[in-house]
Order: sequence, then C-alpha cells, then structure tokens
Amino acid sequence: MSVDMTVRIGGLQLRGPVMAASGTFGYGTEVPLLERRALGAMVSKGIFLKPRHGTAPPRIAETPSGMLNAIGLQGPGAEALIRDYAPQWAGWEFPVLVNINGESVSDYGELAARLDGVPGVAGFEVNISCPNVEQGGMYFGNDPRAAAAVTEAVRRRTRLPVWVKLTPMVADIGVIARAVESAGADAVSAVNTFVGMSMDINAYHPRLSFGTGGLSGPAIRPLAVHLAHQAARAVDIPVIGVGGIMRAEDALEFLIAGCTAVQVGTATFVNPKAIADVHDGIAAYLATKGFASLAELPRYLPRD
Repeated sequence: MSVDMTVRIGGLQLRGPVMAASGTFGYGTEVPLLERRALGAMVSKGIFLKPRHGTAPPRIAETPSGMLNAIGLQGPGAEALIRDYAPQWAGWEFPVLVNINGESVSDYGELAARLDGVPGVAGFEVNISCPNVEQGGMYFGNDPRAAAAVTEAVRRRTRLPVWVKLTPMVADIGVIARAVESAGADAVSAVNTFVGMSMDINAYHPRLSFGTGGLSGPAIRPLAVHLAHQAARAVDIPVIGVGGIMRAEDALEFLIAGCTAVQVGTATFVNPKAIADVHDGIAAYLATKGFASLAELPRYLPRD
C-alpha cells in the first residue's frame, strides 16, 4: 500500500514529514547526506550576518541518553553562505531553510533581507532559542514581546516562509507561540535544547568550556513532546516537533501530539540512516493501520 507522506508547512510542500534539524548536518556539504530520498527538508546550521568563531573546546559531552553541546553558533557569515553553499542547495531535490540568528532585532531583519531571493534559500528558521551564546539567543525567546519583535522584523524583510524555533526554557510556551504567530510566523519548531551542565569530577570544573550546554537526545523527548503539544494547542499554524527522536515511534508521538512534521538531529550522530529509518517507519506504521496518507493520522488536540 502506497502512503501519501506529503505535508505542507508555511508555503512549502514537502515530500515527507522528516527533516534534518539545524546544527546536525552543517550546511549540507560537510557530511554525506545519505538516503536523500527520505528528507522532507533540511535546516542549515545557524548563521549570523558576520563570521563567528564559536566557543572554545571542549564543545560536546556525552550524557546518559543524550549529549550536551556548546558550539556557540560557529559559522562563516552570510556572504560565505551565499557564495559557497546556497548555489549547491539550488540543485537539490529538497528545500533548505536557513537557521538565522542575531544579537539584536535589527540583525535578524537585515539577515533575512540579505538572504531573501537567494537561489537555494527556501525559507528561514528564526532561532530565538539558542542557549549557547552570550548575546541574543534565548533572550529573545523568553519574552513574548521580544519574540514577536524579532519575528516581525524578519517577516517585513522577506516573502519566504518564516518558521520560529522556540526555547523550552519558558513558563508557558503557548504564550510565546501565539506571540510569534501574531507577528507573522508561518510555523514554529518546538523545541530547541534544554540548558544543562556536566561536571568533570577529577578536574573540578564543567566538561564544556562554556560551562553550560544544550541537552539533546532521547533524554528530553517526553519533555519535548509535551511542549510541542502545548504549542500545537495554542496556535493555528503548523508545529514542527523536535527533541530526542531516534525511531519512527518517537516521531509518531510528536505527530499524534499535534505536530505537522518533525526534525531529527542527535540520532544521526549514532545512526547516519536515522532520517530514512524514521521516514520509512512512519510510512510502514500508516500502511499497517490502513491510513492512505499522513493527513489521516489522528491527532490528540483537546481544547480547553
């Protein structure tokens, strides 16, 4: 039985619901993109207007059922992205969205304007939730007015799809989701990593040079499913579920919780075929249940 796996998110028609999450595939050229047929889309590593060196090593520490990272959004800057990467994306059979970052509201708007209309750039994922930078990052994601201001600044400068990546480190994610929806977001990604810390008990200091890092992997999945569900109940725009997806069953939890699509990231560090496995597993599940399309999958979205 052939299952229709297509989804539509903020003006983009995707051939499948499984995407590569930002930061785990670089800009798509640093690591082999295995099983491209299964990729619905890719979100690039985060970019700023100007090049950034990021944090000093060590940058990654393994934790039980997960990992901490504090890369600090190292990147080549907008001009290098336009020159070196976007021309390659233009020839790929799936869309690439750019994860954009700024230290001020105006930075976000300027970066969107700089990349708007560049062949190969299919849209933006606005990062207002990175825990590993000293300026910007979660500051914008913790306050609904700041989140809305960033979203509006990007929306004014582009006609491309605008997705906003939300932080889990808030009291009520629905408030933030509604704020960015009202400011023009086409979708939200829920959620970014949780802030965590791991200590080296022999060196008597944190394992990461930045001190804290973003916790990802299966350890956070139940938390991420809950927050994605809360976001999906709060807004009418699509929600993209992110956080600890290792298998098709994990992705299906997000989809049943109200998400339109999912992103897979940390799983690819241990299984380069994770995205294909998740995509194929969802299709097999739907076929077994007798669903002709992903759209027929029941969603659990009770209203208050």
